[in-house]
Amino acid sequence: MALEADSFPWHIGVYDAHCHPTDTAASIDNIPKLKVRALTIMATRNEDQTIVAEFADRLGSRIEQGEERYLIPAFGWHPWFSHQIYDDLPLHASGPPTKEQHYGRVLTPIPENEDFIRSLPEPRSLSGLLQQIRSHLEQYPMALIGEVGLDRSFRVPGLEMLDDYEEDPALTSGSRAGRRLSPHRVELEHQQRILTAQLNLAGELQRSVSVHGVAAHGIVYETLAQTWHGYERRVRTKRERKPRASADEAHHDDDDSESQITSSKTSLPRPYPPRICLHSYSGPPDTLRHYLQPSVPSTIFFSFSRLVNFRSPASKKAVDVIKAVPDDKILVESDIHVAGDKMDELMEEIVRTICRIKGWTLEHGVKQLASNWKNFVFGQNVP
Repeated sequence: MALEADSFPWHIGVYDAHCHPTDTAASIDNIPKLKVRALTIMATRNEDQTIVAEFADRLGSRIEQGEERYLIPAFGWHPWFSHQIYDDLPLHASGPPTKEQHYGRVLTPIPENEDFIRSLPEPRSLSGLLQQIRSHLEQYPMALIGEVGLDRSFRVPGLEMLDDYEEDPALTSGSRAGRRLSPHRVELEHQQRILTAQLNLAGELQRSVSVHGVAAHGIVYETLAQTWHGYERRVRTKRERKPRASADEAHHDDDDSESQITSSKTSLPRPYPPRICLHSYSGPPDTLRHYLQPSVPSTIFFSFSRLVNFRSPASKKAVDVIKAVPDDKILVESDIHVAGDKMDELMEEIVRTICRIKGWTLEHGVKQLASNWKNFVFGQNVP
């Protein structure tokens, strides 16, 4: 199938499931010029929550030249910045800590350099963070929670600057900004508490979530699974299913998995998100089976990007995973920090790659990926 020579069917609609153009806020002016029809824009830290909201205010869902275009905001706290939050929820509350106390608890090894501690931001409360996210989600009915997750490899930026770093004034503040990495990592238990609180909020408000996971695939699954513990769907055996009154009813039961699955709890609000995207998924194929068990009450999607999944020899693993992901559970993303031509290029590349691996024609693949994105973002309320 000579996909590389085929013209790309932008007219069908290409949907970016995960990107960060608010890292270069001035690039908002490029968004109306994009070929991509939808952007799902992630917040990550204190500095970009309001910028994501400003992007949504200016360029939310709209009609351009007869086409519906989407800018879906997502609000949340990335694990790279989770050390800036102290947990004041009832199970762990002990009063506001001092800066030294807080960073001594959540960073490992415990920081002793006073200049380094002074350079870190004043910690803010988890309850305040959740209230901010809640307020944004209530203001934007289509908004998601993201980017959230776990990262075992991340190290907090230190004081020293890279030798060849050139400051880019266009970049949003609060990122690494050319600093060398310190030896300090964020305690995984702390990351899990910050993640779980945001997952619970997503469940309460029934919003989708975009999840980051690096060097922590098993623990990401365990953390997600803990939120739906007790709410698992129970797949009924054939013996337990009611007798079917007709052939038509039998056919309906076979097509509708919900008719064969019951949940041990039906109460609302639920503590787990209705839909989850594992963004730029880099886990092994074997891990997929845990997420795809019919007992899992959340609908799990797997997203792939050119920048993360196909930039190293590890891309062979991505190929195997993509082959194993069900056709209706795969998403594509740019994961880029600026809106513009490069975003379109990355999206076309990853769509072509997915179609080649899956054996899809471009037209079929673009339609399938568009449908998947709408199901991830809107669920049963697809426009």
